[in-house]
Amino acid sequence: MVSLNQIQLKFVEQSDRLQYFDYLLLADESELVVNKYINHGDMYSVYYKQEIVGAVLFTYHSQQVVELKNIALDPKYRGRGLGKVIINEAFKIYKRKGISKVIVGTANSSIGNLAFYQKVGFRMVEIKKDFFKGYPEPIFENGIRALDMVMFEKIIIE
Repeated sequence: MVSLNQIQLKFVEQSDRLQYFDYLLLADESELVVNKYINHGDMYSVYYKQEIVGAVLFTYHSQQVVELKNIALDPKYRGRGLGKVIINEAFKIYKRKGISKVIVGTANSSIGNLAFYQKVGFRMVEIKKDFFKGYPEPIFENGIRALDMVMFEKIIIE
């Protein structure tokens, strides 16, 4: 299992974000969509044992709510527990900033993501019907067309 001391999140300035574009595309297949949010919110590069392995980006919805907009890991580092450590570290960061709730959305077809977000403490709260119909190209995962966005939330400050 991965421990916190093996993972490091480093804040990425806006001027340096494009170098992580390919990582963001691992989690969001549309360049057009990634371009809409890449310069908003907080981005962190993810290091595992001093090696860059991914990126994570959060956008603000209000002074109390932040959205996990994109979390992307190099495929060879998935399934090792890194995502769980990253999410839990992010909860700590945003709790210190006074954020009370973290939200995240994923496609109805993203079976692994649906399970992952629940395993790290998120609860389903909403379905945005036909969200992915607005994407330039249809997305298919696990033999299922991505049509709806399933929204989750995690309360981090009661």
